[in-house]
Amino acid sequence: MPRHLFRLTTLAGACLACLGGTGALAQTAVVTVAQPADIRSTNPGVNRDNTTDGVVLNMVEGLVGYRQDGSVGPMLAQSVETSKDGLTYTFKLRKGVKFHNGAALSAADVAWSWQRYMDPKTEWRCMSEFDGRNGLKVVETATPDDATFVMKINKPSAVFLDTLARSDCGMTAILHKSSVKADGSWDKPVGTGPFKLGEWKRGEYVTLTAFKEYSSAAGATKADGFVGLKAPLVDSVRFLVVPDAATAAAGLKSGAIDAAQITSSDAQELKADRNLVVQTPTEATKNVLLIQTRDPLLKNQKLRQAIAASLDVEQIVAAASEGLGKVNNSAIYKASAFHGAAQKKGYHYDPAQAAKLLREAGYKGEKITIQTNKRAHVPSYTVAVLAQAMMQSVGINAQIEVLEWATQLDRYNSGNYQISSFTYSSRLDPALSYEQFSGPKDKQARKVWEDPQALKLLDESFAESDPKKRQALFDQLHAQMIQQVPLIMLFNGIDAWASRKRLSGFSVWEGKPRLWGVSVSAAKAG
Repeated sequence: MPRHLFRLTTLAGACLACLGGTGALAQTAVVTVAQPADIRSTNPGVNRDNTTDGVVLNMVEGLVGYRQDGSVGPMLAQSVETSKDGLTYTFKLRKGVKFHNGAALSAADVAWSWQRYMDPKTEWRCMSEFDGRNGLKVVETATPDDATFVMKINKPSAVFLDTLARSDCGMTAILHKSSVKADGSWDKPVGTGPFKLGEWKRGEYVTLTAFKEYSSAAGATKADGFVGLKAPLVDSVRFLVVPDAATAAAGLKSGAIDAAQITSSDAQELKADRNLVVQTPTEATKNVLLIQTRDPLLKNQKLRQAIAASLDVEQIVAAASEGLGKVNNSAIYKASAFHGAAQKKGYHYDPAQAAKLLREAGYKGEKITIQTNKRAHVPSYTVAVLAQAMMQSVGINAQIEVLEWATQLDRYNSGNYQISSFTYSSRLDPALSYEQFSGPKDKQARKVWEDPQALKLLDESFAESDPKKRQALFDQLHAQMIQQVPLIMLFNGIDAWASRKRLSGFSVWEGKPRLWGVSVSAAKAG
């Protein structure tokens, strides 16, 4: 038996055993979702990655959340009111919301959760977004009554609610205090989401069980990003760790797995399987080539422009996405309301112009190294190989250095690279997207673009709430980025997933599987 099939058999057997055998499966609706790695923790916004978020966000919720169109809407809040000066936010809580332990949600729980996030001992990823280190500071909170929570900030911010809703912040989830042990250390998430934690067997699986007392917002009729109708329709969900993409594909075909992230190269083959449904939604992740502008060679803007002109981006995107992706040279994803005519202007493939720019830059064949990795679900390596060939064709001595992902990430964080084939996680608001790679390198070595004028425009976009004025700022930022080439935006991520047809309502949004609203065909349940 091939190794990957043996591995799948072993994992599936373990899954059945822990459910009590086939009898248990016959009595309950269980959905098995394969994921390429184990979660890092169950603590929202702490020790996390995208895979972790995809599990945890089925269990917890915040005051607000992202809608499908990238805007922010109320979630545990029934309404959000902003004062005229833009400094005070008043959240009125929904009635009838319960935690997984049966306790009713109150403003005291919101206050406790916020205090915990702002305690340095929690190590919340997003604390610096609210404590003044990055400019914005929550200076005061209050609970006027059991159903009202008030937050006051130090200056108007166009992205305050967006930051609260960010998935990497764990949606600033509101938790019951029983989520921590008596000594304050983390135990497990006692949240308000449609599923609650069952069992986590590290390295093998995480089981979530339906929260039968879950209630969606009044009037919700359909799923809408992370808000809207979120009813749990199956008894449990098993997130099974299946690192090998071929094993996941085999499991989908055999029926041992109900849903799994797949590679773009597997998408076409699996589409032909009559028992499977393949989804390839575009998300706001950004596949890019980062350029170190402090490098002795690459600080030369004309050399960076030559690199951009040497790349046939259309061909790179087609090959790297198996024909599923579309070119987007903007930091703003295509589905955003802020992606307009200005953002459609990008780089132009022109080998003759590239050669001319190389001469003007005084380039003499010095080696330029492209760092990359071979993770299955990102196009890093394919992009690097194609970029190398195209750069070499115009006379650039481009070489590839393949690294383990952890090593490449360390190099990125320290700014230790010339060019890095890299993927940024989703940021839906344009200012937050630009902020991922823009900033002073002396303070944060991982920043890529530190042009003073660009940073001034970015600061203005964080403070400006008027959509038309923000659009003008983003248009200027895009034009400057294309001109200066601190990085080369290629295309947004393609999130390829497949699921068995026995599932109804399964969907993926921004790289994360949404298990609410998913049901199993009665004729084939289990």
